[in-house]
Amino acid sequence: MTAAARAHHRTSLALGWEAARANLWPALLIQALMFGLLAAYYWMPAASRTLQGIADYKARHGVLFVVGAAVLAGAILPELFLIIFFQRAHPTRRNLHNLLFTIPIWALDGSLVDLLYRSEAAWFGNVVTVPVVLAKICVDQFGYNPFFAAPFGVLTYEWKNSGFSRESLGRGFTWAHYRDKIVPTLLATWAVWIPLMAIIYSLPLALQFPLFSLALVFWVLLLTYMTNSFAAKKSRTEGAPAVVSPAVPESIR
Repeated sequence: MTAAARAHHRTSLALGWEAARANLWPALLIQALMFGLLAAYYWMPAASRTLQGIADYKARHGVLFVVGAAVLAGAILPELFLIIFFQRAHPTRRNLHNLLFTIPIWALDGSLVDLLYRSEAAWFGNVVTVPVVLAKICVDQFGYNPFFAAPFGVLTYEWKNSGFSRESLGRGFTWAHYRDKIVPTLLATWAVWIPLMAIIYSLPLALQFPLFSLALVFWVLLLTYMTNSFAAKKSRTEGAPAVVSPAVPESIR
């Protein structure tokens, strides 16, 4: 490995570590909330009945529930959050353009995540044991995530932000791009989502996607707030206008 390659490698690891540290307290908050729901499901009959009702609703509506929950969590709520808290409740054409892009992206992403959960249940069993939960986490975080979820999230948003240029699309399929953009994303993602997936996979299959969607809502809103608060602070310091935008999925999952 050349000196330049080693420097790039260290930079990618440093970026991932910095992102994980920056997201530490929001991540711990969401992990604590999700653990509370897990404990409530197993030890509080009223909470168990409520969560089971959500699972039954998801089972009745199938893909409609999956697509609706994913779009609501990943696209609509973050955009509404931006409009209300960062645009003084004044929507613009930019918000519509954002939704035209994010709605189909999150519909696809949600459908694939639900398919992954159902496939894992078929492969390893719809039971909650330590070996099964660990196997599902490994497939999810060390298979699906590095080979599809993280590259897809980064590439699609970079493509949008570059004006849908062919050059940006081609650059996304190179090792240099994976090393510089995907590796930091994966490190930050694993710090947040491996504990969350341990919680989600400790629930029955019918509850896994609803709880994933709930965690996603909290995480996207927190990241959107942090991202745009930072942008506003930077704009005040530099005297430039802030550009509000939803949190990019590369930091989410």
